[in-house]
Amino acid sequence: MASPSYRYIITDALTGNVLAWDLPFSGVEFGPALSASGSLTATLSPRLAHLARLDAGNTRLYVERDGRLLWGGIVWRAEPEGGVLRVEASGVGSYPHRRYDLHGQLNARGPYVNADPCSVLRDVWAYCQETPDGDLAVTVESVTSKVKVGTPTDPYRVDWWDTRALGEVVDDMAALEGGPEWTEEAVWKNGVPADSIRIGWPRLGRRRTDLLFESGMNISAPVPVVYDADTAGQVVVALGAGEGRNRRRAVDAVRDSRLRLESLLELPNEKATDRLVSRARTERISRQVIGEVTEVELVDHPAAPFGGWQIGDDILVRVHDQWTEYNAWSRIVGWQIRPGQDDVPERAVVQLRRSDRFTYGGGTV
Repeated sequence: MASPSYRYIITDALTGNVLAWDLPFSGVEFGPALSASGSLTATLSPRLAHLARLDAGNTRLYVERDGRLLWGGIVWRAEPEGGVLRVEASGVGSYPHRRYDLHGQLNARGPYVNADPCSVLRDVWAYCQETPDGDLAVTVESVTSKVKVGTPTDPYRVDWWDTRALGEVVDDMAALEGGPEWTEEAVWKNGVPADSIRIGWPRLGRRRTDLLFESGMNISAPVPVVYDADTAGQVVVALGAGEGRNRRRAVDAVRDSRLRLESLLELPNEKATDRLVSRARTERISRQVIGEVTEVELVDHPAAPFGGWQIGDDILVRVHDQWTEYNAWSRIVGWQIRPGQDDVPERAVVQLRRSDRFTYGGGTV
């Protein structure tokens, strides 16, 4: 199999103008995440740094593999480290964490009552990008859901005096039980790279019966199967805003013929009881799973070719070792590709969570 060809492209963050089509980065590692910003790290030789024109906070960086854009984001840091320039970037989903609501209710788009959280996500981006010098030309998918956020007695508010980063509003929507999921995607637009936010409801990705991660096939390094009861439990006590007997509390508990284990979930800024109940249930479902492979290192293989799987996909993971025979559907929640360099072949490190930790669907919250 021929080695893939990589190209690293940088553009002006505001104008989108291409500043360099093929930077000679080394030590590159990049990838996206589920309902979170992806990341990239790389290094550049000092003698080549003048080619980069890397203006931290004002430059976007894209990764192309064999003509396909795999990643895009904003350069946040460029720092000399030893004999190289170390570059750190995050996906465009990191941008709302650097912005605040200076008008209140996203410039009168809220407060939100029985609102679709997908619409709230789009409102955050619309507010960010309508401000002068804030337009990254990021497109956001027009997906809708049946989930609701905010009630007539307890609307979802974005008050300017709370000084919460807008990224926290995005996090709130993704944290709703059965709520939308999102990830970043780099796309070609009129011959230049651009960014979009993919929204999935009831989920991102799908169950992939055509792909497989398996020891001795495409899993290239031993993977421990972790059985850890420290985070296990059937009872979650969620504590929200307030003090003493006035503090908001939600308890979600089930019986499953195992020793009762209880966990505490501290959410001191959560004022809405409905969202507190939702977070408690989601946490309890996740904590009932014991035995998990959380990460695998892969080589490019026909069983699961690089670029053939996406954030949110469920993949059957089979691990055979001296300790266990593990066979479980697992969900891709993040990945980083390390392009091949010199005699080191291309590798992907994929973060996983057991598929049965997740719930999908609607309901009023």
